[in-house]
Amino acid sequence: MTIATETRTQPLSELLFSDLDQEFATTRKFLELIPMEQADFKPHEKSFSLLHLANHLAGFPTWGLETLKLDVIDFQEQGEPPKPLTTREELLELFDRSLAEFKETLKQSSDEHLNFVWTMKSGDQVFLHHPRWQVLRTGIISHMVHHRAQLGVYLRLLGVPVPQSYGPTADHP
Repeated sequence: MTIATETRTQPLSELLFSDLDQEFATTRKFLELIPMEQADFKPHEKSFSLLHLANHLAGFPTWGLETLKLDVIDFQEQGEPPKPLTTREELLELFDRSLAEFKETLKQSSDEHLNFVWTMKSGDQVFLHHPRWQVLRTGIISHMVHHRAQLGVYLRLLGVPVPQSYGPTADHP
């Protein structure tokens, strides 16, 4: 699906991502609270560890940036995954640095660039083949919000006050 440009004057980057600052700022609030001394915590045997979830969340701006800079991501062509970051400071530094570059790159992205059909694959197996804007909206922002909600559960179970996302929490009425 391509979003028409004839009847609107607002660039896609503004129209579709007006909530980007809020969503990433909220995610950062959650990352700031991660009790790294409990990095191995899992609420269930099938769950990510807290460390894995923290690294996953901190990586979303990087993945957004890759989505903007690359037309195809092929997992067969990627090298070894980076080593997990083990301190809150490292997580926040990665998040902040890559978010600044992601936001600047998004701001410079034309409607044509955002409408380009982007691909995620592993060799011949295609996982995603959608307009770049849709990948950013669902695969980056909505996906990040999903995992942020998981982190909220982890924080609750670990006795860490859960910050507000869209309204009050039991800890911040």
